[in-house]
Amino acid sequence: MRSAFGIIHRWAGLITAAFLFFSGVTGAVISWDHALDEWLNSHLTEAKTQGTAKPSTELAKLIEARDPRVRVSYLLTTPDAGHSLSFFVEPRIDPATGKRFQLDYNQVFLDPATGEELGHRYWGAVWPVTRENFVSFLYKLHYTLHIPEFWGSDRWGMRLLGVIAIIWTLDCFIGFYLTLPVRRRANAARAASVTRQLERGFWARWKPAWAIKTSGSAYRINFDIHRAFGLWTWLLLLVIAFTAFSLNLYFEVFSPLMKTVSSYTPTPYEQRTPRPLDQPATPKLSFSDMIAKGEADGRSRGWSEPVGAVYYAQLYDIYSVSFFKPGDDHGAGGVGPAQLFYDGQDGRPLGARVPWQGTAADIFVQAQFPMHSGRILGLPGRILISAMGIVVAALSVTGVVIWYRKRRARRAALARSQSRSSVEALAAAE
Repeated sequence: MRSAFGIIHRWAGLITAAFLFFSGVTGAVISWDHALDEWLNSHLTEAKTQGTAKPSTELAKLIEARDPRVRVSYLLTTPDAGHSLSFFVEPRIDPATGKRFQLDYNQVFLDPATGEELGHRYWGAVWPVTRENFVSFLYKLHYTLHIPEFWGSDRWGMRLLGVIAIIWTLDCFIGFYLTLPVRRRANAARAASVTRQLERGFWARWKPAWAIKTSGSAYRINFDIHRAFGLWTWLLLLVIAFTAFSLNLYFEVFSPLMKTVSSYTPTPYEQRTPRPLDQPATPKLSFSDMIAKGEADGRSRGWSEPVGAVYYAQLYDIYSVSFFKPGDDHGAGGVGPAQLFYDGQDGRPLGARVPWQGTAADIFVQAQFPMHSGRILGLPGRILISAMGIVVAALSVTGVVIWYRKRRARRAALARSQSRSSVEALAAAE
């Protein structure tokens, strides 16, 4: 059994190593995505003038008037002090072709007091990688590998990494099992030695697996790093692996699975079939309508946070209204802001997402991204996840080194065995 698990662990590690290395390195960086982006792109993120901010809805109309090819899909209602306002845009349909306009940007930055455009960029662009899109390039690489859209879907990269995450999750248990001490039967030659080992107790025999013997050979140190790092961080590795699966295969596997095992409230997005990419919905209600409706419904629920952002998902015809104070849209602890969902045609309520409320399954689902990103613990959690990104990359590299050294040793042993067999055969022939 142990031998079979060893083979499974070896091949699971080889299959996932490259993916986990890049995911680990990028994950360590994007834990600080907003801070790093502001440092690199202050010309986009800092306001140029002081003064009263214009309503975001007016600024959104200004963006659409300047470029009729775009529709604003996401806006913040109030800028953080001293910062610009960023808007996400999506292409409209070109009447001449019936296809989406081809845009070279999807995010626009405006000075909130004047409406002046400070710049725009394509968030998550594959090429060219510039200082403007560097952080978003890493962010999207982390969960999509930048695999392009084909067969009418842009989720193939997420699905591939979701499968990798499933393998990783299962391999966490196999790897843990392989660190446990082996129980051997004593034979005549080593009876006394094995008996002494068994008498030492389970922990005494398992304890070396948690340590790194720095006085050993390079291979031994590499092996100890792989095993000890995996043990000390095992629970965190399992959480990261499982949440990577749940986020990347949310619609395909995780949500259907939750519905079968627990009392789970599906989101409005799960209750609608997305439209084809070139057949988006056109809302009848505006961002202003949604902000007013959200503010009224938020007050009736007793929420103290203002409407912080509005997002329109044109493939689902759903408005999402989020409640948070300026600057709290990223980096805050917990499971994220409260949200209300509305139909884009008639504004009827479609549901709500209230932090830490709902069934146990609802709260478990809410916690998936905050746990994966560490944001559930605020700044300490982000530091921890950033460090874990380096651990994941190190485990990937040390695992491949272990496999390579063992493979080379097996080949050398086979060559020696074949050489001896040849010599014996020649001797017998003589």
